[in-house]
Amino acid sequence: MKENKGNILLADDEENLHEALRLNLEMEGYEVTSAFNGTQALKALANGYFDLVVLDVMMPEVDGITVAETMRVNNMDTPILMLSAKNTSADKVLGLKKGADDYLTKPFNLEELLLRVEKLITKNQKMQVKESIGDSYSFGGNTINFKSQNATTHDGTTIELSKKETMLLKLLIENKGEVVTREKILQVVWGYNVYPTTRTIDNFILSFRKNFELDIRTPKHFQSVRGVGYKYVE
Repeated sequence: MKENKGNILLADDEENLHEALRLNLEMEGYEVTSAFNGTQALKALANGYFDLVVLDVMMPEVDGITVAETMRVNNMDTPILMLSAKNTSADKVLGLKKGADDYLTKPFNLEELLLRVEKLITKNQKMQVKESIGDSYSFGGNTINFKSQNATTHDGTTIELSKKETMLLKLLIENKGEVVTREKILQVVWGYNVYPTTRTIDNFILSFRKNFELDIRTPKHFQSVRGVGYKYVE
């Protein structure tokens, strides 16, 4: 079995083309989730993390342009490869303006599509990689040991951390000053397409505040950004 090279949402209502693309993407080592209209695509995006969305423009219920626009309005930065039978410059410009990272007109060469998919996913994954912070990290009188999965808090108490607590702390700290989206947390901490509720992640953040903040009512280090995700501030 090939190693999973990435998780792709394939949204296209042409069944024969959809199945051919799905088969070829899976043969290349990608995990593919199918959507046959825009409503299904938006539902899948709300419930899981994807490294790439392959998005047909002309779909029933909600078209691809609207899906792309909705993703960007909701701060989803997942790369989009847009597919369309429309091949005018104006159509391509519209697609790119609404959030597509690349645009391919039908009919297309399969090898070209696979190369574009690989390029977009590789670029996205490289952008997500942050410099490692090592085995331990100190802030605000607290010290976290990622290797032994424990921490010493500002009042000298030693606490044990679960594996997921440790992973989430490391993810937030490695992205200090930046909002980490719920989708990114799903990918890194819980794994592809396993969906804890937002309350589950909120409870983790609340626990961090209780243990590491001087004043839980006005948290300095662990902040929630409503509707987007969470942020660590040094």
